Amino acid sequence: MLLVADNWKDFMLIDAGDNEKIEKWGKYILRRPDPQAIWSKGNPKIWDKYDGYYERSQSGGGKWRVANFPESWTIKYKDLTFLIKPTGFKHTGLFPEQAVNWDFMMDKIKQAKRPIKVLNLFAYTGGATVACCYAGAEVTHVDSAKGVVQWAKENINLSNLAQSKVRFIIDDVIKFVEREIRRGNKYDAIIMDPPVFGRGTSSEVWRIEEKLVDLINLTLNVLSNNPLFYIINSYTSAFSSIVLHNIMETTVNKRYPGKLTSGEIGLRTQTSNLILPCGIFSRWEQEL
Repeated sequence: MLLVADNWKDFMLIDAGDNEKIEKWGKYILRRPDPQAIWSKGNPKIWDKYDGYYERSQSGGGKWRVANFPESWTIKYKDLTFLIKPTGFKHTGLFPEQAVNWDFMMDKIKQAKRPIKVLNLFAYTGGATVACCYAGAEVTHVDSAKGVVQWAKENINLSNLAQSKVRFIIDDVIKFVEREIRRGNKYDAIIMDPPVFGRGTSSEVWRIEEKLVDLINLTLNVLSNNPLFYIINSYTSAFSSIVLHNIMETTVNKRYPGKLTSGEIGLRTQTSNLILPCGIFSRWEQEL
């Protein structure tokens, strides 16, 4: 299955090709590398008009060679508002393709017509946290990076959700889940966006191919008896969506038989109508 985030008004993927993409974020146009876009670019004139140009270094990394934009600004997705801050690592603090999952989460939470507690792991700047809070869920947001947790708090405030029930936790994901098991805490939905490689708050090493299955099995101990959904996203993993589907089939769906959907997520280019792949996903949901 391919899911395409086509409902944006404040964001647009203008074109992609030759290992780059050019996008409109609100009123600012950014040109950045993208290793998935290995086909040829469209209209070359489009590529000469930008407010920001991030250039890769031959020695690794890169920098904003052109940065005619403010330190930060906001964009909206429906009633949700997000803070955009281009970083020295080329990222902006938001993955717009995830809007397809935000819509899914908001719909499921609203349709549940009961209190829903959500656990968001590797939660980054909180796109999913904002969406779930907006739909009325109670959310626990966990990430080991203090800076992105603060960014998520800003996103909650920008979306006028400061009164929502949300806990922000700066911690290693595995250690936090282990403590929640000991406390007996339960959640009706789990979301995770695990990196391929990372380090926890005490330099714990995370490698997705070694740790993912064990983490999923661990989180099954904090799922409630009436779970609503379980979502995993992966951006740069070497896994195919079939591998991720098989992992979910033999973990979550084995314990809680339901509906399992897996595939790719993408963004549509305005100039050519081609789809830029932006990662894979697997969703388990309770069958009504």
